[in-house]
Order: sequence, then structure tokens, then C-alpha cells
Amino acid sequence: MDRRCFLILCHLLRTRADLESTEHVDVEEMVALFLHVLAHDVKNRQIQREFVRSSEIVPQHFNMVLMAVLRLHDELLATPQPITSGCIDMRWHCFENCIGALDDMYIKVNVSAVDRPRYRTRKGEVATNFLGVCDTKGDFVFILAGWEGSAANSRNLRDALSRPNGLKVLKVPYKGQRYHLQEWRGTGNAPETPKEFFNMKHSSAWNVIERASGLLKGCWAILREKSYYPVEVQCPTIMACCLLHNLINREITYINELDDEDDGDSTHATTSGDDITYIEPSNEWTEWRDALASSMFTEWQLRNQ
Repeated sequence: MDRRCFLILCHLLRTRADLESTEHVDVEEMVALFLHVLAHDVKNRQIQREFVRSSEIVPQHFNMVLMAVLRLHDELLATPQPITSGCIDMRWHCFENCIGALDDMYIKVNVSAVDRPRYRTRKGEVATNFLGVCDTKGDFVFILAGWEGSAANSRNLRDALSRPNGLKVLKVPYKGQRYHLQEWRGTGNAPETPKEFFNMKHSSAWNVIERASGLLKGCWAILREKSYYPVEVQCPTIMACCLLHNLINREITYINELDDEDDGDSTHATTSGDDITYIEPSNEWTEWRDALASSMFTEWQLRNQ
């Protein structure tokens, strides 16, 4: 976050989230303190030394800014814009009416010993399952954090689907087919069937959330390892990081500077047939997907004759 973006954030927190300076700390300092914790995942004791503040001041003002950032939800959470028939983005033009790409990831959390079994993932980590949806520009349009790591991914997704303002229909890829972009590279690796072509286009569009997830953890160290804050604070912090991601993306547009290709080495990559397909589609939807895949493949073949 550069100085200009920092000042914009402070202005928004003052004017839209009612964050005010206290007797001892002004808005700019408490926001800087908050961002420092997110970016470096440091203990309160270190923040006390660096900002020359007492042990009471640091957590108090961290929580003040955290709540203020969450009050910017309507301001910073991107409004979903469905893909139109006139879309010229080759990654997305086939997926009319889609609002974006979905992915989930585990974020380590700090919980009591009695709660650890509920948060323990299949890999043995104590984590919460975070689900996010990004639009074509890499802005988050949907955020769901708080599910225990032991919960099946299908429960997390069904929760998102059941909410009044939640997700609607998922365009999932085909199981048992090539999926990731690196599998299509090089001569002789072009898709040979409608299902393969659908998966290739799906992977190209889905790559936006993979890159956004990588940027999210890359920017905010508090999401990379177990936080010093309890899970009751960590889950709102995850949401705040997503909102700040949107602000930075809006003001700096760093996502657009990245390569659009999936290098296949992302730590957040989802393997074909894994998390992205954990709710089975209905027969009616499968028929619709088959028709779309066939239409897409035929159009591609005609263009390349």
C-alpha cells in the first residue's frame, strides 16, 4: 500500500466508518498500527516498542480500526457484474451471466485446546476454511470466513449457496479431464473434446481467484501463519484483509501487472476433481453444461480452421 492509498483509506475510515482520533492516538497512527500487524503478523509487545505505546493501547486501537474497516463493507466489497454477451475478455466471454470465480483456502487460526479437533484439517493443521469469489478484475465480491477446518468443503459451499445474498449456480468443470493451464501448453496439447475445451476455458477464468488468493496471503502475513489473535478476531481480520485487497486493487491495480497465465506452482492451486467439484451438479444442469461445451468447442474449431 503506497502513501496515496493509505491516505484514501484513512479518509474513508473517517468519513464513512466514523473512526475518530482518541486522546492519545490519531487516526493515521492507529491505521498504520493496524496495517503493520496485518502485514507483518507481529506480537503486541513488538508493536508497543515500535509505536511506543502501552499494552492497553495496541489491542484497543487494533480492534477499533478492524471494526471500522468492516463497516466499509458496502464501500469496498465489489458489486457483482454478470458477464454480458458483449464481453470481449477471451477468458470470460463464454461464461455469460457469471459473476466471477470461486475458491476456498485454509487459514491457520489460534484456538483453545478443546476446540482444536474441530478446526483440524485433513493435513493436520488447525485452520478455518475461507471461501471467496472474485470478479474478472480480481476484486472480492463474496467473502465467507469462519467454518472449522474439519468441516467438509461441501458444507462450507452449501452454506454460501443457502444465504439470501449468497451464491446461486456454480459452473463446475468436468471431472477426469485435463484442467490446469500448464496442461494445455506446447504443441500437441490442444483440447480434443468439448469437455477438455470447457475445462481449459474454465481454468483460464478461474485463474483470477487463484492469483487473488496468492496476493492476499502474500500481502498480509497474518494470513500465512497462525495469528497471535484468537479465532474470534482472526475471522473478521480475514474479511478486513479482503476488503483492503479490493481497495488496493482499485487504487493501485497491482493484479493487472501479473502474468495472466497459471504457472502451475501456486500453493493455492486446486487439482482437477478436487475442491472445485465437491457439489454434484443436477442432471438438468449437466445437460446445459454439455450443450455449452459443445457450442464453445464448435465455435473454436471453426475459428481455427
